[in-house]
Amino acid sequence: MIVLQDNKAPTEMDTFLPQDGSMDGVLSKYKVQVAIRDIETGQGDGKSFDPFSERRIDNPTTDGDTLTHLLKAALGTGILSMPIAFKNAGLVVGVFATVLVAFVCTHCAYILVKCAHVLYYKTRRTEMSFADVAEVAFATGPQWGRKFSKPIRNLDFNRTLIATIYLYLIQISLFATYFGTCSVYTVIVAANFNQIIKHYHAESEISLRLMAACLLIPMILLSWIPNLKYLAPVSMVANIFMGSGLGITFYYLVWDMPPITSVPLFASIEDFPRFFSITIFAMEAIENSVLGVVMPLENNMKTPQHFVGICGVLNKGMSGVTLIYILLGFLGYVKYQDQTLDSITLNLPTEEVAAQVVKILIALAVYCTFGLQFYVCLDIAWNGIKDRFQKKPLLANYILRTVMVTGAVLLAVIVPTIEPFIGLIGAFCFSILGLLIPVFVETVTYWDVGFGPGNWVALKNIIICIIGLMALVFGSRSALLQIAALYNNHENQNRIYI
Repeated sequence: MIVLQDNKAPTEMDTFLPQDGSMDGVLSKYKVQVAIRDIETGQGDGKSFDPFSERRIDNPTTDGDTLTHLLKAALGTGILSMPIAFKNAGLVVGVFATVLVAFVCTHCAYILVKCAHVLYYKTRRTEMSFADVAEVAFATGPQWGRKFSKPIRNLDFNRTLIATIYLYLIQISLFATYFGTCSVYTVIVAANFNQIIKHYHAESEISLRLMAACLLIPMILLSWIPNLKYLAPVSMVANIFMGSGLGITFYYLVWDMPPITSVPLFASIEDFPRFFSITIFAMEAIENSVLGVVMPLENNMKTPQHFVGICGVLNKGMSGVTLIYILLGFLGYVKYQDQTLDSITLNLPTEEVAAQVVKILIALAVYCTFGLQFYVCLDIAWNGIKDRFQKKPLLANYILRTVMVTGAVLLAVIVPTIEPFIGLIGAFCFSILGLLIPVFVETVTYWDVGFGPGNWVALKNIIICIIGLMALVFGSRSALLQIAALYNNHENQNRIYI
């Protein structure tokens, strides 16, 4: 492997590079750098290395498969809280603020993938995880980042202390968030089915914990789906269930809807922090889901270069998801106005069959999504132990899947009120993993080619860091309020916030 050092690129390279600080300029630099180093070392003709053609995947996913997974990952139950968010912002502010938050979330996922593509050429690797991208960026980044640390393990490059800190921070945060999310999904599915059963059998003694325990076998079977290629149909089914449930919800919202003129366009400024808190809480589901699966999805694509770009898979998927979030928030607030509740499903008439169907469809959609969320946990855990099981890796892999799902379901049985606590973890992970780390990665990647005219890339990243700190404060506030409400109201100990 060729190790590329900072600020030592051949001078001939300067004629190849755009000088505007664009990402294309960064990528062009390392393409040319790899080519020149290949010629100098006699390892190739200088044009042979292409990380996308060199990548070897047994069951690659198509652009359509990837878009399906992305939609399922991003379209979470947080969308049901958007009407109450609009209530605290007003229609106009709600629309524009939601677009802004979604844009920042999408941009951070976008730059993570773009930096990965640059680092493929820089290190001659063909795929990386989220943690790998951050680790490689710092380990091969500017000298100021390396001189404060020392190599602690030999790889294809020297892993530095700061790179290792980022590696374990990301791995632990991702695993904790997604493992907790799997437990929350188990509780959500159990709660929805339990509500339907109790509606028709009021004398039923089935507890939420027992219902969650009954989901163990179905969850294990879902986790045994071998890879993302075969999981794509499950995500498609989940999208159909979620889309159908939202479709019925939209029917309730538009039927006999009051005039828009009766709804305030701007809410009181003192209510805006609550809007930001709720929107961050809803959008963190998008960001954590997308950032958790974005690199596994890209790594499994047949044409990974199609993931980014103006009309790439990422922008297509996130544009559609953002539109749905805005529509549900807008229509839900117009329909119920001051009576809008924390989850729009709570406003639906529970005695009607259509409203019950919504709960069933959402429960099934969440169940089908379990496999995709679980894949992130599995990928992290398996990569950490697979070198120890060289003789029977397949058997060890499926044992690990079974043990992890059992642990997630057991956690749901023991603590069925886990969601507010996972929300608190998610608030930290949203701000750190979703916003701060991607801009840090982009900063060190751009360091030796500049930040564009007026250093606009650096200024943009400073703004995102400020938004990240706001997300940390408001997201944590929202989760802490839920935890306080949970323990202050003993009658609602088993309430599930969906």
